[in-house]
Amino acid sequence: MAARVFLSRSVHLLSKGKRSHLGRIAAYKYSTAAALEDPIKPTVNVDHTKLFINGQFVDSASGKTFPTLDPRTGEVIAHIAEGDAEDINRAVAAARKAFDEGPWPRMTAYERSKILLRLADLIEKHNDQIATLETWDTGKPYAQAAKIEVPMVVRLLHYYAGWADKIHGMTIPADGPYHVQTLHEPIGVAGQIIPWNFPLLMFSWKIGPALACGNTIVLKTAEQTPLSALYVANLLQEAGLPEGVLNIISGFGATAGASLCSHMDVDKLAFTGSTDTGKTILELAAKSNLKPVTLELGGKSPFIVCEDADIDTAVEQAHFALFFNQGQCCCAGSRTYVHEKVYDEFLEKAKARALKRVVGDPFKSGTEQGPQIDSKQFDKIMKYIRSGVDSGATLETGGEQFGKKGYYIKPTVFSNVKDDMLIAQDEIFGPVQSILKFRDLDEVVRRANSSRYGLAAGVFSQNIDTANTLARALRVGTVWINCFDTFDATIPFGGYKMSGQGREKGEYGLRNYLQVKAVVTPLKNPAWL
Repeated sequence: MAARVFLSRSVHLLSKGKRSHLGRIAAYKYSTAAALEDPIKPTVNVDHTKLFINGQFVDSASGKTFPTLDPRTGEVIAHIAEGDAEDINRAVAAARKAFDEGPWPRMTAYERSKILLRLADLIEKHNDQIATLETWDTGKPYAQAAKIEVPMVVRLLHYYAGWADKIHGMTIPADGPYHVQTLHEPIGVAGQIIPWNFPLLMFSWKIGPALACGNTIVLKTAEQTPLSALYVANLLQEAGLPEGVLNIISGFGATAGASLCSHMDVDKLAFTGSTDTGKTILELAAKSNLKPVTLELGGKSPFIVCEDADIDTAVEQAHFALFFNQGQCCCAGSRTYVHEKVYDEFLEKAKARALKRVVGDPFKSGTEQGPQIDSKQFDKIMKYIRSGVDSGATLETGGEQFGKKGYYIKPTVFSNVKDDMLIAQDEIFGPVQSILKFRDLDEVVRRANSSRYGLAAGVFSQNIDTANTLARALRVGTVWINCFDTFDATIPFGGYKMSGQGREKGEYGLRNYLQVKAVVTPLKNPAWL
């Protein structure tokens, strides 16, 4: 496969004054016929529903299970073993023994690299089965899972496999007759918690660098989407990963998640999810053994369209930035700031593009948007849509459920949005585009930076000076210039402010899973210093 996979480029290859618009909206026809048909039956069996501890699939200690649901219908896909504190204890004990006594941190880095490469190749071999489970569990389009996300998982594991034997310390000159070196050591047992919007992709972001550095892992899946990680667990033995190195627990945050974060034998935590949950995780880490924490949290990313931007490109990219993955992206471009001179043109084209968006069964070819993850998320989004209308924003299109079954929402566009409205402040995590107007760069920088979040931003301008000015002024972890959601295994990702701490991916991602030790040895009669 190509050396780099760019998400935004790949997605595009898959799918080629205050006014009341409620009457005009009805005159348009959404491209949503696919959702009216009976759901397509997935062509894969769910064979792995138990916890994965110490190299074995096992029932939960309590014997409890919970259902994972099909977002297209709300019906049960399978019943999954529900891990809790006892299961976390078993998994941590296995990971601790594998780290303290097992071969993983003691084998050569080259051997670890080969195992990671074999795992990546096995995932690639099982691409279609994994993508089917991912689509079934999340509601994301199958083409997105099969042609973009699973290949990105493979690429990232290949990338970190390449890093395994290139992790090393330094030799440092000191003031005096001493030999000084630093060692970069694995941190130990890593506790990792992944979200439901990109389950397997976030799985790879977590395990790739941790395993390359020689750590062992206890990973908790999101309760909404456990299937793909459990499928991959079945490949670990074939890849050659020793028992206890990677343990996978399915369960709920208040039980399994809290137990993992509070565990005194866990040396490191990494979490992707909401800011509120991130705060709780920091508190639990501090109250236990003060374990370090990496957090990739929420966002309210500004998407800035300057007066000299290529409007057609900006409209398409802004549409992608917001509606991709049903709007369920932490870095979604959910505050679209458009210069007043091009605002009306941009708005009309953005509305027209939203009306063309194909909403339907994610297994149907050509579908751009599937259902939201579950009823809770659906209700949250609809509440924000009502808030936008009640606060005086103009509902240009969408704003209601599509169909009568499942958690589908019509692509929604608001104009005349003000910064003090909830739809401009809160992370909606759904297909709701808010389009705001600005006059000059100083104003848009101030407004963009006023958010409590700082994950990402998009800048659209044909003037390199304008782009550079905004790139340096925006307080965010990633700035995309004339593009959006361009992800790569090599590019670090993380946020400022309440969007998290630390960086994932790239060389920076290794730092989360290493300790630095200084070793100082006296030298007798050195020939040189």
